[in-house]
Amino acid sequence: MASFLVICLILFLSAFAFHSSTVDGSINESMYVNWGSHHSTIQGDYLPLVLDRSSGNQYPSDRCLLIFCFQGTGAQSQKAYLFGSFEMQIKFVPGNSAGTVTAYYLSSTGNKHDEVDFEFLGNSSGQPYTIHTNIYTQGVGGKEQQFYLWFDPTSDYHNYTIHWNPKAIVWYVDGVPLRVCRNYQSRGIPYPNQQGMRAYTSLWDADNWATRGGLVKIDWKRSPFIARIRNFRPRACTWNGPLSISQCALPSPGNWWTSPAYGQLSFAKLGQMNWIRQKYMTYDYCKDTKRFNGLMPAECSLAQY
Repeated sequence: MASFLVICLILFLSAFAFHSSTVDGSINESMYVNWGSHHSTIQGDYLPLVLDRSSGNQYPSDRCLLIFCFQGTGAQSQKAYLFGSFEMQIKFVPGNSAGTVTAYYLSSTGNKHDEVDFEFLGNSSGQPYTIHTNIYTQGVGGKEQQFYLWFDPTSDYHNYTIHWNPKAIVWYVDGVPLRVCRNYQSRGIPYPNQQGMRAYTSLWDADNWATRGGLVKIDWKRSPFIARIRNFRPRACTWNGPLSISQCALPSPGNWWTSPAYGQLSFAKLGQMNWIRQKYMTYDYCKDTKRFNGLMPAECSLAQY
């Protein structure tokens, strides 16, 4: 009888996890503009992110840091999630995009928030965009890796994906992995698996730091700057409070991200990632011994992929 009850419980949890895995049909159904709505609206499965000087005093308080308030447009997912795959197609600001940042990231809220970042740093005409990646756990980040893009991201849409499961986080561009952050919580290294995160996207004024450390400023004569977003697809476990911590991590057919196939990159994917990292990586916090005075973060000595 006890064994029968255990089997029923497992089947119930598996069914719940399956129903919490979603594929939303369009940006209009899954996201909303949370700042800058006076000059940017969602149009079905398309969202133009607009940056100009019309924002006035409409910045939300969470877009202000010390004396800097970020102009532009932002949108967020209607739901929060715990584990899954998050895809978005983006076409970046063309021409001289210096001082602008287009962001696509997952984040919870509060001082102890978790966050997984894609930030795309604009540059002067003819120079490549920089992909800035980072991860925060319980409010602590500082795990930056940066890359140049190996194509022109302003001429067409490209796919940017964050894959997040109980074992690892992987950043992808057009299906090519750039970076892996493996779960070493068992060794005392924090990992984001206790908080649901929403997906966010934005275009904003960051010319105090974005291009050459803030030396190159935005040329406002070229505004409005527009980044174009489409096809946001969260194939993920919907966050339903603390109960989701176990439900979304439960190995089951519905929780496809827990399959062994997603626990380790394939040999082919490893080859792609190593090629990108050798040719296009421009910064790795794990190699910045000066920054850490030689006392490197613990994860830097552990295999990530």
